[in-house]
Amino acid sequence: MAKGGVLVAAGGTGGHLFPAEALAAALAKRDIAVELATDARAARHSGAFAQSAVHIIPSATIRSRNPFSLAKTGTLLGYGLTKAWLKLPFIRPSVVVGFGGYPTIPPLLAATLRGIPTVIHEQNAVMGRANRFLAPRVRMIATGFPGILDKEPDLAAKATYTGNPVRPVVIAAAATPYAQPDTADLLQLLVFGGSQGAHVMAEIVPPAIERLEPRLQMRLRIVQQARDEDLSRVRHLYARLRVNAEIAPFFTDLPARMAASHLVVSRSGASTVAELAAIGRPSILVPLPHALDQDQRANAGVLAQAGGAIRLDQAEFTPDRLAAEIAALAAEPERLSAMAAAAKSQGATDAAERLADLVLRVAGVIPPLR
Repeated sequence: MAKGGVLVAAGGTGGHLFPAEALAAALAKRDIAVELATDARAARHSGAFAQSAVHIIPSATIRSRNPFSLAKTGTLLGYGLTKAWLKLPFIRPSVVVGFGGYPTIPPLLAATLRGIPTVIHEQNAVMGRANRFLAPRVRMIATGFPGILDKEPDLAAKATYTGNPVRPVVIAAAATPYAQPDTADLLQLLVFGGSQGAHVMAEIVPPAIERLEPRLQMRLRIVQQARDEDLSRVRHLYARLRVNAEIAPFFTDLPARMAASHLVVSRSGASTVAELAAIGRPSILVPLPHALDQDQRANAGVLAQAGGAIRLDQAEFTPDRLAAEIAALAAEPERLSAMAAAAKSQGATDAAERLADLVLRVAGVIPPLR
């Protein structure tokens, strides 16, 4: 990379990689070269970056307080820090941008030690552990939700709300207006859970559909993500109910499917919430229950408070409760439209451009705001 480029650090899940991809697309429009530092697990999902622009930096996540586990994690992070330190002089970035998760720690720490300007972006409504560790050390903090650092003046002083960057395919999907269904029309239901949530959707959603009145069942067209081990069971139940359903382990065109839906049932990771808000679709959100930071619960709370979503904690996510919520919403299409508008009010389709401005300002490529 010629000096003047940007190195983004992201890994672990699509929730961290998607905003990094969105920033890279925004910077590419300005002829700024972007490369990616990530871990081996996330590298297979880095198709938006040229292979020559992807740098594998070893990392590990703290999953246990067991001394052996902590020592192993510390050793891997130390090895990653050393490798990042040695790579940076060859990559020569003007700024390094981290998107959370433990794979960002070695590249961001190495950059701070070498005096390279650094920025982190926090996608969630609460700051994650990796970003919290890095926050005192970096030059600037960008946030996906407003006010998340208001109670921490030292960090708030270098924080800027940009919103959560969404990929160009999401921005394209956001141009599709919400089509309010009539009470006799087809009702498009999209169900997905990501790698950590698809199983619970397979356990709860089909029995909930079974509890609906036959007339409503006949109106449904369901698109549902299901893991390989759940596929045949979910397909069999919908076939028995004669419900129009498309079931697959993964959808490459998920933003377009969001835009085509009348109601979404999903987990509430930061990227999911950002995409629901950008596209403007009503949802029933089920936060991942065991996250240490309870970030998904906070994310869902933002949309729920705005009126764009119904938040159901997993203990409340039962077939009976879900069936009742779907039936109530199907009977009130005006409420679905109001939720869609409320969700859209929380979206930021220009977040990638705003983050790009901040990153280039930190790099000294464009002058600071007066």
